[in-house]
Amino acid sequence: MAKQSIAEQYVDLMARAGVRRIYGVVGDSLNPVVDAIRRHNGVEWVQVRHEEVAAFAAGAEAQLTGRLAACAGSCGPGNLHLINGLYDAHRSQAPVLALAAHIPSGEIGTGYFQETHPDRLFAECSHYSELVSSARQMPRVVQTAIQHAVGRRGVSVVALSGDTAAEDSPDAAPELAVPLDLPAIRPGDRELIRLTELVDAADRVMVFCGRGVAGAHAEVMAFAEKVKSPIGHALRGKEHVQYDNPYDVGMSGLLGYGAAYDAMHECDLLLLLGTDFPYTDFLPRHVRTVQVDVQPERLGRRTGLELAVWGDVRETLRCLTPAVQEKSSRRFLDRMLERHARALEGAVNAYTRHVDRHTPIHPEYVASVLDEEAADDAVFTVDTGMCCVWAARYLTPNGRRRILGSFVHGSMANALPQAIGAQFLDRKRQVVSLSGDGGFSMLMGDFLTLVQYGLPVKVVVFNNSSLGMVDLEMMVDGLPPHGTTYPHTDFAAIARAAGARGIRVEKPAEVRDALREAFAHDGPALVDVVTDPAALAVPPKITVGQVSGFALSAGRTVLTGGVGRMAHLARANLRNVPRP
Repeated sequence: MAKQSIAEQYVDLMARAGVRRIYGVVGDSLNPVVDAIRRHNGVEWVQVRHEEVAAFAAGAEAQLTGRLAACAGSCGPGNLHLINGLYDAHRSQAPVLALAAHIPSGEIGTGYFQETHPDRLFAECSHYSELVSSARQMPRVVQTAIQHAVGRRGVSVVALSGDTAAEDSPDAAPELAVPLDLPAIRPGDRELIRLTELVDAADRVMVFCGRGVAGAHAEVMAFAEKVKSPIGHALRGKEHVQYDNPYDVGMSGLLGYGAAYDAMHECDLLLLLGTDFPYTDFLPRHVRTVQVDVQPERLGRRTGLELAVWGDVRETLRCLTPAVQEKSSRRFLDRMLERHARALEGAVNAYTRHVDRHTPIHPEYVASVLDEEAADDAVFTVDTGMCCVWAARYLTPNGRRRILGSFVHGSMANALPQAIGAQFLDRKRQVVSLSGDGGFSMLMGDFLTLVQYGLPVKVVVFNNSSLGMVDLEMMVDGLPPHGTTYPHTDFAAIARAAGARGIRVEKPAEVRDALREAFAHDGPALVDVVTDPAALAVPPKITVGQVSGFALSAGRTVLTGGVGRMAHLARANLRNVPRP
């Protein structure tokens, strides 16, 4: 049997680990690997326009599947462009392996053309970052990188010189020992006994959920029913816990709404389930708090705890719920449900007047119609900024829809690249990018990637010719917005020039038909909606003295702007409140 080159072995290992495509931009130091991909039947090279897009796309694919995804960049500037998307993937716990091609091995350390040190550069945004300096290191370094990415849920980086990649490998590629399923982690008996005691002793229990409740919807509902607990959530917990939830009191944090803040501060026991909620000013300081998390380093790093519980949410609740005493009083729960419904009604009434005639178009209205028209199993990718507001308040989860964004790293321009990764996974599934005009224009070149591969992504551009969130940040700091506006741009015309369907919308009456036309189109489409840059509003009770940057620390509702169908859900939940 002919020997494999290092490049061929690398690609073979990727295929054995379940990788089906590698996103990147080709370059001389990467050529041996790209050529090996060309000759491999199981792995596809996806040519993007910018390496940052490659990393974001791989991260989105990994988040949706839980499996390893991959990207690559050529030496120096090429792989350096990966770093922002890799930071996002790492902080989102997405298993991604990045190949950072390197300068000729004999020139490392001499200040050679395009020289960087990728094994050092990526150390902060990875669990593992190593240089393959000798063919003898293969395949163990790559196997170790894969195990770190999959087992620890994050990024691994392998740096490889082009000349080393072209060498013969001394050893055949082994069968990989790659963990495929995450283990269930049960808390210790002492923690469970103490947690049971705390729940039984409390009169008013409140549950606050993050991304870690994924897969534990039934367990969270069963616990809330037994202890009569309202359920709030962070943004990343929304898609996992808000649907089919008669105990929902909304979201806390910078984009919060409803009664979640009140419930957290008026309970006497707060359970933080699977959340590393970063905004400490929104957390109560004088409420007994328990945190449950599968990652022990997160326990107690945001707020003081009465009890830290190391375990995954589903397994913890499976042990806890049968052990606690059922509570008879719904008084606290019902009071929070009523307050939640009133809060949502007020927001809806404030932002639904004359929307069918208001121009420029209310972005809230666009998001509401989009939620109604999108498929029940759509994947939404959401730009950082005001698009996060509209996603948090208008996109209705149902257990089948997915919502991706740069929710931890907070990068601009993430939505389009993440949509590329999501659509490559399944061309038949509807993928919708909610893009701000600022974020879209930053990485707009990769709209051409949609056209090149015929990816039927639907890009909805909220075009207010400004950096809306930055406007708000400046205003709440008492500063006049400056450097935040853009010249008027017709993105629909750009889309048509690129060979895609481009639809321009300037009147509210055109929104629904435009979205339906885009969704029916068999290929990439862009809906350019001219929205009102003045749609932002700071609640009147929030003062500059209560602001630190954009942390509206005393705010129960940070941004007004309506809440869409969530008001209807809240009204429906009130049917559970006993009437005299």
